[in-house]
Amino acid sequence: MGWSRRGFLAAGAALTAAGCGGPAPSGRERPSAGGPATPDRPSASPGARATGPRPLFLGTYTSAEGGGQGIGVASYDPRTGRVSGSGTVPGVADPSYLAVHPDGRTLYAVNEREQGSVTAVRLADREVLGSRRTGGSGPCHVSVHPDGRWLLCANYGSGGVAVHPVDASGVPGEPTDVVTHSRPAPGPGQQGPHAHQFLTGPDPGTVLAVDLGTDTVYSYRLDRRRGTLEEIGQAHTRPGAGPRHLTFHPGGRHAYLANEADDTVAVCTYERATGRLTIGEPQPTGTGEGTNHPAQFVVTADGAFAYLANRGHNSITRYAVQEDGARLVLLDTVPAGGDFPRHLALSPDGRLLFAANQRSGTVSVFHVDGASGGLRLAGQPYASPLAVCALPL
Repeated sequence: MGWSRRGFLAAGAALTAAGCGGPAPSGRERPSAGGPATPDRPSASPGARATGPRPLFLGTYTSAEGGGQGIGVASYDPRTGRVSGSGTVPGVADPSYLAVHPDGRTLYAVNEREQGSVTAVRLADREVLGSRRTGGSGPCHVSVHPDGRWLLCANYGSGGVAVHPVDASGVPGEPTDVVTHSRPAPGPGQQGPHAHQFLTGPDPGTVLAVDLGTDTVYSYRLDRRRGTLEEIGQAHTRPGAGPRHLTFHPGGRHAYLANEADDTVAVCTYERATGRLTIGEPQPTGTGEGTNHPAQFVVTADGAFAYLANRGHNSITRYAVQEDGARLVLLDTVPAGGDFPRHLALSPDGRLLFAANQRSGTVSVFHVDGASGGLRLAGQPYASPLAVCALPL
């Protein structure tokens, strides 16, 4: 039986589309530390505290029992972490992953359906600007290239990636390139490739695709004039690891890989000159012997701590980052405050951590201690139908 992403939904959910869901970064302004900024690594300085309510957007499945009606809209207090208000950007089908344009004017959501697409929403008035097919099925991740001209989508169902041009108003065009991962052969328990993430590396000319089905991270050279891809390298996990999500350290020389199928993580080395990634030995998630499926990493803007979402163990693992990003030291695990934490995101000032808990339909918010990296739950979790992505701005 092949590995199923939506099989992780609560028992009894009625689904009309195949696919997955996962976390992913969007390109934002680069942090001073050097790596590409993403929704899971904010571009703002940790010392700059925001004041007043800030927007929070939430991904869900609209075609599943108990799901939402579109992109969820809320706000949060950057001081207390309290989430309030409720609303929806309607008419956006199965928006399972969200990303924002570097200029902050446009929100993007993948539409995780058999005929996959990506939708653009203008943030000023929450008007849906339009959708484009992604050239594959079950898109589960979207990110924006740091120059704001290209949209990167991962098609989980068909096992490939797509590049879309973005016009001056933020609207994506038809794909300029679609690549399906045809080699290597699928890993143990897999029936085909399953692209789970597509992101920009520390060098903006290199983009990387994480494929759970082939146990491979692909490196591509992106032609930034034409929007085409040239494969320049492959990095392989051990068979059956099921890599899901890659997050770069701000220094740009190392990255952290969450392996969904075998409940491990790995420290990776990145070569800027070649765009190639080398995957290190598997390391524990700190979740013990029970069933657990790591979802994703986030890394603090100063590169001192990393956090891992654990679905099954329902916890967040805290790691200390040492040796300029080359080493992860497992510190502890903290209860996620909900069932099946699928996505993590840090607030732009780095003082809050958001966890989207899929099966409990909640978003937990934690205060982050800047000195120790410790997490402290900020009140009761916020109810959000089938919460699979949280994007605080």
